[in-house]
Amino acid sequence: MKSSHVPTPVKRVVHFGSRSYGRITAPARMLPSFLICGGQRCGTTSLYRALAAHPVVLKAVLHKGVHYFDTSYQHGLSWYRGHFPLQRTAAKVEERFGVPAQTFESSPYYMYHPHAVARIARDLPGVKLVTLVRDPVERAYSQHAHELARGFEAEPSFARALALEPGRLHGQEERLADDPTYYSFAHQHHAYRARGEYATYLSAMAGRIGRDRMLVVESERFFTTPEEVYDEVLAFLGLPNLGYPPFERHNARPRESGMDEQTRRDLTGHFAAHDDRLTEWLGHPPVWRR
Repeated sequence: MKSSHVPTPVKRVVHFGSRSYGRITAPARMLPSFLICGGQRCGTTSLYRALAAHPVVLKAVLHKGVHYFDTSYQHGLSWYRGHFPLQRTAAKVEERFGVPAQTFESSPYYMYHPHAVARIARDLPGVKLVTLVRDPVERAYSQHAHELARGFEAEPSFARALALEPGRLHGQEERLADDPTYYSFAHQHHAYRARGEYATYLSAMAGRIGRDRMLVVESERFFTTPEEVYDEVLAFLGLPNLGYPPFERHNARPRESGMDEQTRRDLTGHFAAHDDRLTEWLGHPPVWRR
């Protein structure tokens, strides 16, 4: 039976049982050697699936995104470790291919949550971070369509949602920073402009993780020259190329109409300085600015 045909209550029972078993066996399980940590609506699902297809890479047991370091940190490290493959499975993979197996997950909110990177640095010393960036104007538009489709956004107008953003986010970053147990729905789901200010988040990540353990990839490059980008990611992670997986775009929602041109101009102007700062991370101006 395909998982898409399994009733949701049954899925919940299976996942609860698997997590319980995972927690019990946590000491015998792996921890991630790398994370895909953002950005939101930048092709993280596509990259996740490409890397998960690598013979030496073992993905998280239940979900591509565990969301431990942002919204589930209260569960503890044993709970987190319970989401990953057993070390004996990794040993078999290493025996077969001659290189150590790696495991990972993809939680795009890690890039943005005020506590996530410090928690990652503390609990996963030596971990590498892969970040995707995309034209921030298109990213914001895509996020709004995505949140609307999932029922997380009640305002159908993208322009009006942008106008609401400052009020919705007012004080949320500070409250999250002050209270590690606080959760902000608006911060996670309604930060359309803020999520595209990539360089701000990358600088904060570098301060905790180290720039040498971070790789920043333009989504546009990944979707147009996936083999080239895939090779770059493998080299960064120290993984051999054992053949290319099928590359396809995931989670791309069709739009009924284009973005209002005035909104596009306003957003393009807003992101100009942020895109300039991104140049130092990419080694060239972002492809969407060429």
